[in-house]
Amino acid sequence: MKIVASIEARMGSSRLPGKVLMDIHGKPALARLVDRLRQCRRIDDIVVATSTGKGDDLIEAWAKSYDVPVYRGSEDDVLQRVVDAHRYMGSDIVVEITGDCPLLDPETVDLAIETFLANDCDVAANVRIPSYPQGTDVQVFRTKDLEKVAATIDDLAVREHVSLYFYENPSLYRIVHMLAPRSGQAPDLRLQLDYSEDLEFIRRVYEQLEPAHGPFFGTGAILKLVAQDPALAAINAHCVEKAAR
Repeated sequence: MKIVASIEARMGSSRLPGKVLMDIHGKPALARLVDRLRQCRRIDDIVVATSTGKGDDLIEAWAKSYDVPVYRGSEDDVLQRVVDAHRYMGSDIVVEITGDCPLLDPETVDLAIETFLANDCDVAANVRIPSYPQGTDVQVFRTKDLEKVAATIDDLAVREHVSLYFYENPSLYRIVHMLAPRSGQAPDLRLQLDYSEDLEFIRRVYEQLEPAHGPFFGTGAILKLVAQDPALAAINAHCVEKAAR
């Protein structure tokens, strides 16, 4: 089985336009995320799933310069874009990642894949029951299951939020909900990149942790840093996410 991580990314964010290519301690946010995914033991390949919009020419150019496969599809129908990206890659298993997670822990990604492979399930993910920090999200499922959803469901929320249909139909899908270990539970901590405050927080985390730990420091190191400096987490604590519905 070919296991491929897809990164949903585009330049046209309403809250922080161009965020995926913004600089984080010397590298674009997408490079930080790709570098982390390249540390995963269970991923066979990575693809950036961006749109055909003119603004996303920049993402395609960056991906090619960074030797990352890129697929361009619909700007609004994200579900179809991701399905087509995985068809392009010949994937059997999808590891769904969003482009706003430059602090994603490779160990969390590998754990999600191993959880999926070790259980009789259709989905393994850490996104629906809050326990992990926000922005360490990973979801694993079969390409063929996502293809079926794309072929049969027209709901606009489902077309925008790729895996939403799985969670809204628990009678149809066997879902393993991953919970963080007690020492790693911090569901109110924001590690994703959606607002300018998030960018400031993430830049400061890299600035403080990369010199001592290298670029692939994990969630544990971040939690320790925040515990030592609570003012750090206060930078973006007031930011909130838009619900899928």
